[in-house]
Amino acid sequence: MPPIEPAPPSNRLLAALPRKDRERFLASCEAAELVFAEVLAEPGERVHYVIFPTGGFISLIMPIDGRAGLEVGMVGDEGMFGISLILGVDVSPVRALVQGKGPALRMDVAAFRRELGQSPALQRLLKRYLYVVMGQIAQTAACTRFHIVEARLARWLLMTQDRARLDKFHVTHKFLAYMLGVRRVGVTKAALSLQDRKLITYRRGDVTILDRTGLETASCGCYEADKATYARMLG
Repeated sequence: MPPIEPAPPSNRLLAALPRKDRERFLASCEAAELVFAEVLAEPGERVHYVIFPTGGFISLIMPIDGRAGLEVGMVGDEGMFGISLILGVDVSPVRALVQGKGPALRMDVAAFRRELGQSPALQRLLKRYLYVVMGQIAQTAACTRFHIVEARLARWLLMTQDRARLDKFHVTHKFLAYMLGVRRVGVTKAALSLQDRKLITYRRGDVTILDRTGLETASCGCYEADKATYARMLG
């Protein structure tokens, strides 16, 4: 992830810091670009940077048996990658895969630890965000076990749109099947159902959301539960 020229931050998590703490924190950040399909970390690997997306977004994936995997979380401009450092752990528990290219802010681990030590406000904020991440992972586990593929796909599309800030994005059947932990035929049936209801169009990996309100209705309650937890913890 090569550094680029600094740009104004638009990460909601950092925006929630008091001005003085935020300005000091940003002074130790550098601007970077998230590159599509870039793997930022693997399970068990040491984390070298904390990353605050300001335009792109990252999938948090738990690999199974070294082959398949399941997306257990997503990080966009509402959050950060590297939250385990708040617990004093500098090893990633998941694979961090860039799913949406775009700008980000990053800081090396040593500088981040210094900032944590200097800012009680940052500590409080990130502890609350850690709670949000734990809730998202738990919600995804329950969602995967109990909800039908169509509702889970609708939830995933809404989460992606929230972070991509676009009505149209590209994602293949293969990748969706990987993210949702189902066979490709299951993704095909779910996508066709949403398309028949005129909620989306899906052609050769290009997804366009036509009716967001309808998609929210088609989604399981996990999408609203995630949003409610974030709002309650971080406002």
